Amino acid sequence: MIEATNVSLRYGDGTLALHDVNLKIKQGEFVYIVGPSGSGKTSLLKLLMGMEFPTSGSLYVMDQLMAKSEIRNIRKLRRKIGPVFQEFRLIPGRTAFDNVLIGMRFLDIPKRQMMDNAKNSLEKVGLGHKASVMVDKLSYGEAQRVAIARAVARKPSLILADEPTGNLDYDNAINIMNLFYTLKDKNTTVLVTTHATHLIGNYKDATVIRVEQGNITVERRGEHI
Repeated sequence: MIEATNVSLRYGDGTLALHDVNLKIKQGEFVYIVGPSGSGKTSLLKLLMGMEFPTSGSLYVMDQLMAKSEIRNIRKLRRKIGPVFQEFRLIPGRTAFDNVLIGMRFLDIPKRQMMDNAKNSLEKVGLGHKASVMVDKLSYGEAQRVAIARAVARKPSLILADEPTGNLDYDNAINIMNLFYTLKDKNTTVLVTTHATHLIGNYKDATVIRVEQGNITVERRGEHI
């Protein structure tokens, strides 16, 4: 699914965001990426999305080389990825259903199937009853669930969520983490970044990637790799 070999990322201003990362993630894994703000978590997600490219080393996502020379193929790869951004990127003045539907507009999915996917994904995140509500009228937590539903509706092979619990209280944060955990299956890998390490103890089979000053360590089932 994901394989990084000696990957480093240095930004144009000279900042070394990631250093000599070696990583293998299998299909169907549930993965936490943890570390303090500025540690390199979001930079790692940007590499996986093809929003940035390794300065050195090699990175493959679903057998696709992530490099500038492969940008056309990377655009196709993104159709298999369901991103959940910190700022949600919902369209105001549109319903929850419309926002989920719009997330599939470039995927060559028949309209009827798109509508079914949107309906089913909203029900999966517990918002089936809010499908016709304008996103401007939703609570913060509900808007976040719409953003998750938008990612789920794409039927992605990889879900990438960047700090999805950052502005939630403990109970709602746990609910969101539980929701992400239910999304992983044998065909879907889920990566969630968080600086809230107290939220990750309930998932004993999760892989934990710890990022600190651009360096990573990986834990699986309590064993360091």
